[in-house]
Amino acid sequence: MESNGSIEYVALGGEGSSVNLEKFQKVPIIPLIFLIFYEVSGGPFGVEDTVRAAGPLLALIGFLVFPFIWSVPEALITAEMGTMFPENGGYVVWVSSALGPYWGFQLGWMKWLSGVIDNALYPVLFLDYLKSAIPALESGFPRIIAVLILTLALTYMNYRGLTIVGWIAVFLGIFSLLPFMVMGVIAVPRLKPRRWIMVDLKNVNWGLYLNTLFWNLNYWDSISTLAGEVDDPEKTLPRALFYAVLLVVFGCLFPLLIGTGAVPVNPELWSDGYFSEVARLIGGVWLRIWVQAASALSNMGMFMAEMSSDSFQLLGMAERGMLPEFFAKRSSFGTPLIGILFSASGVILLSWLSFQEIVAVENLLYCFGMLMELVAFVMLRMKFPTLNRPYKVPVGSKGAILMCLVPSLLIFVVLAFTTFKVFVISISAVMVGLVLRPCLKYVEHKRWLEFSVNSDLPDIQTTLY
Repeated sequence: MESNGSIEYVALGGEGSSVNLEKFQKVPIIPLIFLIFYEVSGGPFGVEDTVRAAGPLLALIGFLVFPFIWSVPEALITAEMGTMFPENGGYVVWVSSALGPYWGFQLGWMKWLSGVIDNALYPVLFLDYLKSAIPALESGFPRIIAVLILTLALTYMNYRGLTIVGWIAVFLGIFSLLPFMVMGVIAVPRLKPRRWIMVDLKNVNWGLYLNTLFWNLNYWDSISTLAGEVDDPEKTLPRALFYAVLLVVFGCLFPLLIGTGAVPVNPELWSDGYFSEVARLIGGVWLRIWVQAASALSNMGMFMAEMSSDSFQLLGMAERGMLPEFFAKRSSFGTPLIGILFSASGVILLSWLSFQEIVAVENLLYCFGMLMELVAFVMLRMKFPTLNRPYKVPVGSKGAILMCLVPSLLIFVVLAFTTFKVFVISISAVMVGLVLRPCLKYVEHKRWLEFSVNSDLPDIQTTLY
């Protein structure tokens, strides 16, 4: 549909829709902010490796500077593109509109796989924080059972509805950040600012440093795959992204300032889970227990937010005819049941990987996908400058190119520090996507599975070209 050069989206759930979506409540701005918070970071749990890799000074500089050269541009692009295409295909639709459906599918494959790998981190982080209190969870059969139980329980919450997940995210976010506020008050008399400037440039592990920063401050575009579930996305999405940027940066930087300023710094000790020990040194055992509980709940929030994004992305791709029709079927709660089950299965299969391996592989896949998004953003700006954009980043075509230049260079820096093993694994995953698309088209041609396009969605290619 076309109106004055714009893409017109009709409300889903009308004639021709298999499920009446009007009965399901849309996600308002407050839960949306916290869903983005958990898509991106979820607090300081996992930032400890920046101190181990580079010392306090570079860790603090990283969380001050990196948001401006990566997070803000990505959030702005997400706000513009997400409001142009307010549907659950998200970034898949962006790239399809600029580069064609083949490359849109490749992006969807890489992003979904990256998201599932990312979600496999959270049971690992959850158990890393609890193993000091429950040593049996460190390895072996008890750890495997704990991962399975946690994954199944959180998957069920996703099945029950996105609005429920959103309000749970609000509660979890407040509870997870609160102990660090208390820690900050207690730590004020013990702060020694000279500890913040400790650095040893000869012994910086740049690969670990960049991967950790990248992992804690990316995935802003993930919320785009939930755009079809958001209340008034043209207005709500940009505002939610703005407030989420502030919340994410504060949630990472403030605990680092407290932890490195109030406690003698031994970088070798700063690995994932170390904030619970910092809490014990500053406030005692009771604060350590609180931080461990906050970590556990934060990981629950990150898992549920990522699971929502991954599963609704599959639904959005199915509504565009890229995946079999059964991926577009919703449960009685309005959630994509098949997408949830596929994503949960991937998490269980990948949860045996180590923290550093998971971060490196998912970052590389994410980089490949993000390059395609940046290209799509610039191409749509240059080819269709007059196309209606409910939110538009206040720069022209040249400004759009410049805005994408620094993130692109940063992506190549991250790629340069990738190990050969991680590179081979990631390229192998990309190759699967290159083969998977023609295989699915063959299945569609043979009519072995049903494929269909949601009639309520506009024909983007016709509208644009």
